[in-house]
Amino acid sequence: MRLAIMGAGAVGRSVAELAPEYGHDVVAIADSSGAVVDADGVAVEDALERKADTGTVGSADPDDVLGASYDVLVEATPTTLGDAEPGFGNLAAALERDRHVVLANKGPVAERYDDVMALVADSDGEVRFEATVGAAIPAIATIEGVGPSRVTAVRGVLNGTANFVLTRMAKEGLSYEHVLAEAQDLGVAEADPSFDVEGTDAALKGTIVANVLDGGGHTLGDASVEGITVLPTSALDLAAEDGRTVRLIVEVTRSGVHVAPRLVPEHDTLAVSGTMNIVQFETEHADRLNISGRGAGGPETASAVLADVDRLD
Repeated sequence: MRLAIMGAGAVGRSVAELAPEYGHDVVAIADSSGAVVDADGVAVEDALERKADTGTVGSADPDDVLGASYDVLVEATPTTLGDAEPGFGNLAAALERDRHVVLANKGPVAERYDDVMALVADSDGEVRFEATVGAAIPAIATIEGVGPSRVTAVRGVLNGTANFVLTRMAKEGLSYEHVLAEAQDLGVAEADPSFDVEGTDAALKGTIVANVLDGGGHTLGDASVEGITVLPTSALDLAAEDGRTVRLIVEVTRSGVHVAPRLVPEHDTLAVSGTMNIVQFETEHADRLNISGRGAGGPETASAVLADVDRLD
């Protein structure tokens, strides 16, 4: 497959670097200010070195990528809320050309799922988005395998930053502010961590799952969301005295999407530590299924993107 990659952050870079291992060619890469397009194949290492040196992968216009000769557009620009632009527009441009789209960007399928599926219905292209929920954890593939109508609920820990903070608070008895600063120093949390610690990122992932289960109809605004920013250390101490701990849990049922700190038994499958994620599926005939792993990171997320590309072959 010939890949055009929109976005040259950690995920876009990793997709470009790993694509040859999966048997795919990168014919275009764009960041926010420039692009490089080559129908014979982009010299990925040169493009990424140029970005490190100059701040951009190339001198072409980023929009030139959308007109390149590619089979699959990899949409790896930052997730945005509301109209989900520019990700949604990039997706629409690819589908209008009957090209496939693989999303790492959560915005289009969390905020405009119904619009995306309407575009798919009028195109010969497909849209896949495994990487938008739990990175390398095959959450969407599992739902597809079991059958959306046979999955009665999905819950899990789906944000590594929040989970790191809660784990350290519980283990060391440290304050939220202290652990958050530590997470920022380690690169586990962003300089502005609000997307993670306020529960927005987890809610986006839950909304995507709800759309897959119900065939659409959900946006982030429908979710009930509570983060961890006001959780006192004393709450974790009290939980520990009772053999329990606190995790930021996403729960998706037929009644909607709910994100909030929840008490879970200390040795429960949901009590994953550090930056680990877990997704738990309740099914009609297969009981409970659990899948855990690294829910973020460039190579991890790229592996899910490229697995989706392989599914399009």
